[in-house]
Amino acid sequence: MATDPTQLQDFCIADNTTGIFVNGFVCKNPKQVTAEDFFFAGLRQPGNTANPVGSSVTPAFVGQLPGLNTLGISAARIDFAPYGLNPPHYHPRGSEVLVVQQGSLLVGFVTSNNENKLFTKVLQQGDVFVFPQGLIHFQFNIGKTYAVAIAALSSQNPGVVTVANAVFGSNPKIDPYVLAKAFQLDLKTVQALQAKFWTNN
Repeated sequence: MATDPTQLQDFCIADNTTGIFVNGFVCKNPKQVTAEDFFFAGLRQPGNTANPVGSSVTPAFVGQLPGLNTLGISAARIDFAPYGLNPPHYHPRGSEVLVVQQGSLLVGFVTSNNENKLFTKVLQQGDVFVFPQGLIHFQFNIGKTYAVAIAALSSQNPGVVTVANAVFGSNPKIDPYVLAKAFQLDLKTVQALQAKFWTNN
């Protein structure tokens, strides 16, 4: 039943210097607010896709853009090397609208149990696709050139859980016997997967 808070004034710039822990962020004194609190230049630069999955996500969440506090929105830039993948993941606190700026992407999401139905589509430049909150989804660059997409999300801090990282890269590790049974794999395969370095994207 949790949702982003609704603002009770024109704005509530996130102040993460106070040391006060609340659900979200306390407000900066409005008399100390400047235009910089509403600005983030990070999405103009391409992300570094030189990693095992060939993609890079640059978030513009409340941590990067304090002016988003209490507004219930955020954004991200996703860069893809040729055949790069934004691996299966979900956002526990937000739905996502993805707009392809450059290239071609195969995208999709899977519904919850028991149906686990896959909805998938190939997107071209200018196309838009929606990923409902909390459902596992992915984006894959099917082209031989770089691709770029911009995501808008319905939370100031939507969070991200990358499925492989959470399952095989948890700290401390999940008992390999549990994973072997859950994924119907042999123990050595699970241990090999747990020994890999899982890229946070």
